Amino acid sequence: MKNWKMYIYLLLTYIAMQVGSVYLAELLIGYMKSKPGLQELQATYHGFAWSLFIVNTIAAIIFLVLIARNKKFMQVFKGKKASIGSIFLWGIIGFFLAMGGQMLAASIESMFGVTPGSDNTALLTDIAKTSPIVIISMVLFAPLLEELVFRRVIFGGIYMKTNFWIATLVSAVVFAAVHNELEHLLIYTMPALVFAYLYYRTKSILTPMIAHGLMNGFVVVVQLNYDKLQRYIEEMEKVKQAVIIFIQ
Repeated sequence: MKNWKMYIYLLLTYIAMQVGSVYLAELLIGYMKSKPGLQELQATYHGFAWSLFIVNTIAAIIFLVLIARNKKFMQVFKGKKASIGSIFLWGIIGFFLAMGGQMLAASIESMFGVTPGSDNTALLTDIAKTSPIVIISMVLFAPLLEELVFRRVIFGGIYMKTNFWIATLVSAVVFAAVHNELEHLLIYTMPALVFAYLYYRTKSILTPMIAHGLMNGFVVVVQLNYDKLQRYIEEMEKVKQAVIIFIQ
């Protein structure tokens, strides 16, 4: 199978997944609302979470089957791939680089008066509290599917026709735009730049997948435990003030 056909099949599958999740969510939300004991908001969250999980699972299977039929499709760069150890090491390093990039982006956005915080992240966190199945989509399926689409298909396809910088910038901007929060375009662009570099550096798509998964997992853990962390910070501040008073 030629690469351009693979690009089309993978992109169409990804688009069908996004569109299909909307219609499936409507059906599942209606079903959840018919179940006794569930409030309307809970039914909505459960329906959305399960629709996302189902379409992600189907899309992941299709992706892996298509790629398995054309193993040469993953051969983008010349030279030998990094070792498994290096891939995992760079995946961890990439996580810190991506998080640092997001923090830098958030600081820059705040200078221009952009309100901090992502509506997408806040919504998914609320859904995860009600229906934890969505966490699998956020931590496992999102890195798998998005890295194959934005790094292998878009970045890889452009890289083979142009160069690293053009491929990186285009794939990063498209990645950011697809998340549909244009006010936070920079926050999504920064980690995308890191993921493209990781892919190029190790010549393995697994590396940005690891970094992406770690970043999403970290965000999920922090958001789900935000109230506890806030109380802990407040307690530490009280201890700090008590120590200062004691010393004085």
